[in-house]
Amino acid sequence: MAKAKSEEKTAPKGGTSRRATSSPQSRRDKLASLESARKKEQRTRTIRLLVICIVLALALLAYPVYLFVDDYRARNATIEDLGTNLAAAGCDPVAENEATGSQDHVQDGSKVPYAQTPPDSGSHYASPAPFTKHFYAEADRPAVETLVHNLEHGYTVVWYRADAPDEQIQNLERISKTFGSDDYNPADKFIAAPWSEADGDGFPAGKNVVITRWTADPNNPADVTQQRGVRQACINVSGAAIKDFMAKYPTANSPEPNGA
Repeated sequence: MAKAKSEEKTAPKGGTSRRATSSPQSRRDKLASLESARKKEQRTRTIRLLVICIVLALALLAYPVYLFVDDYRARNATIEDLGTNLAAAGCDPVAENEATGSQDHVQDGSKVPYAQTPPDSGSHYASPAPFTKHFYAEADRPAVETLVHNLEHGYTVVWYRADAPDEQIQNLERISKTFGSDDYNPADKFIAAPWSEADGDGFPAGKNVVITRWTADPNNPADVTQQRGVRQACINVSGAAIKDFMAKYPTANSPEPNGA
């Protein structure tokens, strides 16, 4: 009996000892599993962050490359390759209007009410715009009255709707890059400029561009009776349409063809 009691006393102790030894091992296993999961999650986050950084770096690099390639292509393209072809341009027939305002300079800052909007002739500021570039956005465009002076000097001014679709504006900017920087070269007398609601009503409905010129008798440019404002409105920007228009109305046929 004493022996049995002794065994009964020692048995629980043995059982407790086994539980005590197994419990720390179980906790270590759980801690190791948690640590392994934490490290795995950390590696996953690191890889994701690395991928995001690589994608952003490639995007930042790709955009300047795209701009460079697009600029290079535009400068080395022929004008008729840019925008839509002539048939798809949706151009109205060329319209001619009696020209006004030859050598009629108004004070800078004053507003001229033009008979045609956008204008193709009329009174204007005393100085034309300095043409260091051929394309203007709303933020840097000279005054309308300034650009009309350039029309008098034989420039083709393509007015574009300021809220035209981006593709149309981008095509027109590409076309502008086909022209050189020599203001005295008749072939380079080209400007694209926006027309917004702030400039006034009258932009042809459904059209995105209006090609304009101020023409004169090349044998007698000062003869105001022979001067005309010429315009052609188109739905789509077309290098072919612009080239065709400029060929029909060359810079030499303007009131002051030798002006810059």
